Parts: sequence; C-alpha cells; structure tokens
Amino acid sequence: MTNYHLDHLQHLETEAIHIMREVAGEFERPALLFSGGKDSICLLRLAEKAFRPSDLPLPLLNVDTGHHFPELNEFRDRRATELGAKLIVRRVEDAIASGIASPAPGEISRNKLQIPTLLAAIEEFRFDCCIGGARRDEEKARAKERFFSYRDSFGQWDPKNQRPEIWNLYNGRLHSGENMRVFPLSNWTEMDVWEYIGRERLEVPSIYFSHRRECVRRHGQWLPVSPFLPLKPQEQTRELVVRVRTIGDIISTGLVESPAETVDDIITEIAAARVTERGSRSDDKASEAAMEDRKKAGYF
Repeated sequence: MTNYHLDHLQHLETEAIHIMREVAGEFERPALLFSGGKDSICLLRLAEKAFRPSDLPLPLLNVDTGHHFPELNEFRDRRATELGAKLIVRRVEDAIASGIASPAPGEISRNKLQIPTLLAAIEEFRFDCCIGGARRDEEKARAKERFFSYRDSFGQWDPKNQRPEIWNLYNGRLHSGENMRVFPLSNWTEMDVWEYIGRERLEVPSIYFSHRRECVRRHGQWLPVSPFLPLKPQEQTRELVVRVRTIGDIISTGLVESPAETVDDIITEIAAARVTERGSRSDDKASEAAMEDRKKAGYF
C-alpha cells in the first residue's frame, strides 16, 4: 500500500482547494476578490487547481481606490486576460460621484471608501459570497475570522455572531440580502505565501522586488512619493532601493529598504524580519482597532 504524506504547503493547498469547491457547491453567485497582490495571486492559482480544465465558475472583483500602484493595476488586468476570466472593477471615484461614498473632510486616504463601493458592487451583481485573501497572521482582527465569515444584510461583520466550523463542515446558508466572505488562506502565513509562490513559480508585480523609488519619511516609515500624497514644506525626499511587503492604497503603503531581487531573497528576508507584514501600513497604525472597525462596517 502506498503511503501518501502531504508536506506543509500541500496540506494548506488541499485545505484551500476544498474550501474553494465548497463555495462553488453552496453559493449561486460567488466572486473572487482579486487585486493583483500576492495573496490574491495565490487564490487565483488555487482556483485554477480547483476548477480547471473548466472555466473559473466565478468572476474576479476589484475595488479600485484610484490611488493604486500603476504596476498593480497593469498586472491585475493582464492576468485576468491571460486566464480568460471575467474581471469586474468598481472604482471609488465613481462611487463618490454617484453619492455612494462620501470622503471625510481633509481625509486623503480612500481605504474606508472601499467599504460602500464594495457593498454597492455586491448588491449590483447580487453576489452571495466573496472569496478574499485575508490571513489570520496578518492582524488581530483578522485572527478572529473563520473560513466562512458571515455578514448580515447590511454587509456588517460581528465577530461574536459567527458559525461553528467543526470537522471541516461549513454552513453557507443565507437569508435574502445576507452575504458570506470566505478566506481559504486563513491558516497561511506570509512565509507560506512566498514559499507557495516560489514552488508554483507564480509571477508577481515588480514592486514586491527591490527597485529604486523616490520616498518621503513620514510616521516612522518610508512612503512612496506620488501625486496623491502632498508633501509638507519641511519634508525632503530621497531615492532609495525599496520594495513593498503588503500593498494597499499608495499613500498608506510603507516601503522597506531591501536588496531582495528574487523570491528566495524575500523568503530569507522574512525569516529574519522583526516587523510584522502590516507594520508598514500607516492606515493600520492609526488605531489598534482600525481594522476591526472597518471590518465591522463591511471591509474585506
């Protein structure tokens, strides 16, 4: 008798594929949130393994803040075309113009404005499930998530009102207007993601690797200089060799000085890192409860 043994990455992959197929079996109109970031790149490969040679049974959905890195949007559009997948992009700019989203006076970050934009897209296409790439190791609020994260008819998340997941059984039953967010990568870590990218030889946007970029020092981190980040009179910029660890709004994504030019370099760097992955996101630094508050309002 052959003894099959799954290594760590194979076990995570098998678990995630099982959850993907559960979504396809339980929901009528699922979508996969695809930004072009490293986690959603892994989700896309897992979806391929779960459903090929058939077409992907769900569209790709992206909420574009208008403050994205250009490299990220180019990669997002190209990968969707290469895979023959339907890509739906809903823009915060359009949501503001239509009155769906309202920016707070003086606030330049659009991260919070993704919430009404996403909820409007879910209502527009009647999505009953959105698959996301959040992981429990990223942040305290996300550590409270289950694989199937129930959202009420307002799109809101209550960490005290979630369903038990015993013996890998998932309850996807919903009433009209309710929604489920599903996170197949919940048990993965940043290291797992990069080791999987290396094993599968997945392409990722160039900004994950070291490159020269003009930066400004603010809130104890280097931020990329862009038309969306007004410089203060006393601030001076520097050109540095940097990369991103986690990608969000271009005005809140911190850069790390790094010589990493390959996936193996990044894995070595993560192993020695003393700062968490989301420690370079200024929107998370604003408040310890910032992420949980956004998730309760309907964030990813």
